Order: sequence, then C-alpha cells, then structure tokens
Amino acid sequence: MPGHDLIGGLPVLLGHPERSDAARNRQLLLDAAEQLVREEGADAVTMDAVAKRAGVGKGTVFRRFGNRAGLMLALLDQSDRKLQAAYMFGPPPLGPDAPPVTRLIAFGRARLALIEVEGEIRRAADRGSHASAPYNIAKTHVALLLRQAGAAGDIPLLADTLLASLDAALVLHQIRVLGYTPDQIVGHWEHLVRTIVPA
Repeated sequence: MPGHDLIGGLPVLLGHPERSDAARNRQLLLDAAEQLVREEGADAVTMDAVAKRAGVGKGTVFRRFGNRAGLMLALLDQSDRKLQAAYMFGPPPLGPDAPPVTRLIAFGRARLALIEVEGEIRRAADRGSHASAPYNIAKTHVALLLRQAGAAGDIPLLADTLLASLDAALVLHQIRVLGYTPDQIVGHWEHLVRTIVPA
C-alpha cells in the first residue's frame, strides 16, 4: 500500500523526510496549537493565535498547514502517532511486554487520557474517524490483543464495539453532559475488557 509500511503486522503511516529546521518549525507550531487547545479549547486555535504563541508570522502557519482544518488534522496525526509508538514499541503495560488483557486495559486508559484535547480537535477538524488510517491501525491493534487473549466471536466487530466506547464525542458527552467522571469511564473500559475476554 503506497505511503504505508508494516511494523509488527500493523500499517504505519510514512511521511516524506523533512529538513531538520522545517521539522523543528513544524513541531513549534504544533506545540503552540496544542497548548492553546489545552488552555482555551479548540475554538481558540486560530492561525493568528498559533502564530503569536509560536512567535512567528501568520504566513508561516498558513504555508505549513494551508488552513485551520489542516492544522487540526496535523495535531490529530501527531497524537495518533505518539499513541501508536507507545503501544507498538513502548514499555508495559501499554507496550509489547505485557499480557494482552493488561495491554487492552492500558490502551483504553491511554486513549481516554487524551480525550479532552483530542475530542476538541476532532470536533474542530470535523474529521470522521472510522475510515481513517489511525482508526484502522488502532482497530488492528485491539483485534490482535483480543485474539491473543482468546476472545470468542467476530473479532473485527468486537474491536469496533470496544473502540466505540472510546469515541471522543461520546466520552466528552458522558463527562460534560451526563456527569460521569474520567475515572468512572476508565473503570467501565476495564470492565468491558474483562467481560469480553476469558478469565
């Protein structure tokens, strides 16, 4: 598949190599945008605000990302890549040297820890996640762990069902409207995993 590679049986998105100064500038802008999301929410992320926070001209932000939607998608891509690296190559309990059920629980915890920021960004980017490469990579990972843990049934459908409980829009609704705490939602993820896989 063009633009992809396989690591541990999972597709990993490959980008074109950047010059080191271009990569530094890109990271500076993404860090500035992420800080704005954390501090003020996604609606505060404008090209002007990011340029000011990063200490560059607004034209630099436009040249790098094209428009605000491009910037938001780049933020999501960065977040997805960090999580992929953690569960493919990182230490346990999220990484490879832990039992599959432990890794599934850790995966849910890691996704939920990012939900406040990611949910805001996904809403602002208006990105449908279920056909995206990052979603399919996460689904492949969850399906692999379900198989390793001995789960029964239609594994791809089961992986979709589990991932649906981590949907950013749903989790933000549960926290902000329904009044659940992040700890309750994390506990529910662990309960789901332990219910689905044999003891």
